[in-house]
Amino acid sequence: AQVRLRSGEIRRVHVECRATIGEVGNEEHSLRQIGKAGANRWRGIRPTVRGVAMNPVDHPHGGGEGKTAAGRDPVSPWGTPAKGYRTRSNKRTTSMIVQRRHKR
Repeated sequence: AQVRLRSGEIRRVHVECRATIGEVGNEEHSLRQIGKAGANRWRGIRPTVRGVAMNPVDHPHGGGEGKTAAGRDPVSPWGTPAKGYRTRSNKRTTSMIVQRRHKR
């Protein structure tokens, strides 16, 4: 069977596959104020530290005297480009795409 997605892409789907149509309930759940840093810690979320604030041994953006710029394009702690660069391989989906979505 062929399905036209909202993005404009037409994709092949196995006839036996099922899908749920509708919208997720309680969609504003993620907009709640947590209140304080400790409340995030109770949820097991650790503090977010910027790469620029680290030492060069910890992050590619680290080091420098005072507040210095990263000195290179944004990267992850392992050196992979972080913004705008596609890092995902499309694995087995290519054969299932009949018509790609149109670029805007």
